[in-house]
Amino acid sequence: MNKAPRQTLTAPIRRIRFAYVALFFCAWTSLIAVRLGWLQVVRHSDFVHRAALQQQRTFEVAPRRGMLYDRNLRELAVTVQVDSVYAVPSELGDNRASAAEILAEIVHADPRDNFTSQQQMLARFNASKNFAWVARKVDPGIVDRLRELNLKGVYFQKEFKRFYPNNDLAAQVLGYVGTDDIGLGGLERQFDEDMHGEPGHMLTALDAKRHVLGSEESQPMPGENLVLSIDANIQYMAERALDAQVEKVKALHGTVVVQDPHTGQVLALAVSPRFNPNDQRHMDSSVLTNLAVSDVYEPGSTFKLVTYSAAIDAAGVQPTDIVDCQGGAMTMYGRTLHDDRSDHFGRVTVQYALEHSSDVGAAKMALKLGNLKFYEYMRAFGFGDRSGIELPSETRGLLRNPRKWGATSILSMAIGQEVGVTPVQLVTMVSTIANGGVYMPPHVLLQSTDEMKGDPRLKPAAFRPSNGLPATLPDGAHRVITEMTSAKMRMMMQGIVTEGTGRQAALNGYSSGGKTGTAQKIDPATHTYSHTKLVASFAGFAPVSNPAISVAVVIDTPTAGSEVQHYGGAASAPVFAEVAQQVLEYLGVPHDQPLKTKKELTVAAKTEEAGDAPSENTADLNAMFDDVNSLPADDPLRAPANAAPVEVAAIEKPVAVTQKAPANGKTSGILDMLPAKVVAAFHGGDGTGSAAPDASAQTMPQKAAPAVEAKEKGAVVVDAGLRVPVPSFEGSGLRGVVERADSAGLRVQAVGSGLAREQVPAAGTMVPAGTEIVVRFSR
Repeated sequence: MNKAPRQTLTAPIRRIRFAYVALFFCAWTSLIAVRLGWLQVVRHSDFVHRAALQQQRTFEVAPRRGMLYDRNLRELAVTVQVDSVYAVPSELGDNRASAAEILAEIVHADPRDNFTSQQQMLARFNASKNFAWVARKVDPGIVDRLRELNLKGVYFQKEFKRFYPNNDLAAQVLGYVGTDDIGLGGLERQFDEDMHGEPGHMLTALDAKRHVLGSEESQPMPGENLVLSIDANIQYMAERALDAQVEKVKALHGTVVVQDPHTGQVLALAVSPRFNPNDQRHMDSSVLTNLAVSDVYEPGSTFKLVTYSAAIDAAGVQPTDIVDCQGGAMTMYGRTLHDDRSDHFGRVTVQYALEHSSDVGAAKMALKLGNLKFYEYMRAFGFGDRSGIELPSETRGLLRNPRKWGATSILSMAIGQEVGVTPVQLVTMVSTIANGGVYMPPHVLLQSTDEMKGDPRLKPAAFRPSNGLPATLPDGAHRVITEMTSAKMRMMMQGIVTEGTGRQAALNGYSSGGKTGTAQKIDPATHTYSHTKLVASFAGFAPVSNPAISVAVVIDTPTAGSEVQHYGGAASAPVFAEVAQQVLEYLGVPHDQPLKTKKELTVAAKTEEAGDAPSENTADLNAMFDDVNSLPADDPLRAPANAAPVEVAAIEKPVAVTQKAPANGKTSGILDMLPAKVVAAFHGGDGTGSAAPDASAQTMPQKAAPAVEAKEKGAVVVDAGLRVPVPSFEGSGLRGVVERADSAGLRVQAVGSGLAREQVPAAGTMVPAGTEIVVRFSR
């Protein structure tokens, strides 16, 4: 029996539909795989970086900046750790404005500090989600107040801050650093790369609630330390004296440089006014420049040291040669060069011309050299080129090539015009003369080291004055003038202090030498030399026999007091005296002259103020006359100064007149200061006394010829029967007095300098030929 087919309970499977479903799932799986590959492979680094930003904080760890020490390892600039405050704006949420207001009330203590103002702070919060500074390197008191607030999203970070323990001491030398620890001036800028060091990094892991889970840190590498040639004590002495003088004369600014002449090391470099690098918000930009290396000025008469040194070294000029200053004026190519209006020098010695700063005398020294030779000496002394001192922004100064000189430029340069110098160049020139004639490049850096104070390998280098140049000269050192020229210049520069324009630079117990300078500044309105704006300077050294220090003082535009008080001898020389006196005592340099009492110093000061006060009184002149001529007690020439001229009766027999020799064994007569050929000319009848080889002899009037016989120990025998009247020397210069006395057959004992004011015996007195007349000179 056939059975009916069994019925299917499910619908028949359609293969095409199955294929579609399978294809769909395969495509879906492929898309997921591609997406996962894109996210996990292609964009892996991007998501790792985004995760790190959410889960980690990376900070740059600033390195410790190198220390600045003086030569005795006294800290001049150090680095300390302080707190800085930052915020995470994303954590502040909608409270950014109120947070900025609260934070600004605490950290915005200075109205001039825009960085911490509420507006600036809120702008930083809105500009970033993950990091924004609140305040950098704040005081501990402010940090404590912020910690007490415990604001969400506000954090603290340790940073290094530059600190200067002595505030404004040597500010222009040290410089300062910015908030980001970048050197912005002085040595901080010059050696920023070496002193900055290599920064490190700190990686901090955070959980979802911003709690610190741990951190990894790479240590920074500290910067190098610098040991300077500066002595902090000498620096303080120089700054104190300079500040007082700048305030006294109401000057624009001033500079003092103290240098070791034998090594070129700068012991002090003071600029006034200064700034406090610890208080950068209140700095005045006008006082940031280091004027000692960046300020160019016309040196004026201090530059005559170059002129005279070159003339002695290359042209055979001697300090005792005679130079004709032509009454204080000379004309060349239509230009007339004048001495100071109070000076009308005639024929004087070269030393006298330098002591009294004759412009005409200096010009004639330069003319003996010629343009090219004079230029070579100026370059050899370091002018017109950078000295190489380790300070930024040093200028070359101004010194034109001779091809660009005008017809009378040599006259101007001889007296310090048409040339621009810096105080460092000036003091180095003086050191060259002081150390025997060798140019030593100036330096302010002794060494760069990784060691810090306390390390036995780092030792102080206390300054001890040396007796000579180092065995091995540094790069750039070279001989400029001979040792003999140097010795002659030192002697002449000492005369400037004892007899010339630099008397206020005299020291107590020490000899000193130097040169004053007063330069006119260019008036920007008229482009001509101003008669009221001056630069007063003094450059010198002490002691003279073995200089321990050289000092240059420059006072720019003194305004207080009379015009004379604006000159270098009155405005700058006293600063030299104060600084040199204190430094020499501080260094323990032995005295080479007798110490004066306070009373003697007071009298000397009053004498300087009097200007032409006599160095000896009339009674002293009489005593000197009696002494040098060995007059008996009853000699008729022994008379009061105001007595009438005395007729001396003829004596039949010769009388011995003894001249006492000075303690130093040198003859005290003024003729011994003159060259032998001049003395020979006097005794030979040629009264011109010209030192020039080609000068023609002139016949003087017939003069008395006393019978004089020389004896031992300076004694002479004169024939008293030959009597001559004493001429009147009043108002005459030293040269004229010597000529007139020699013409009359008399000798001269000079006291002081300037013009003749008194004489003993009085004019018209009949005295034996060969008698020594005492004449007092004053200005």
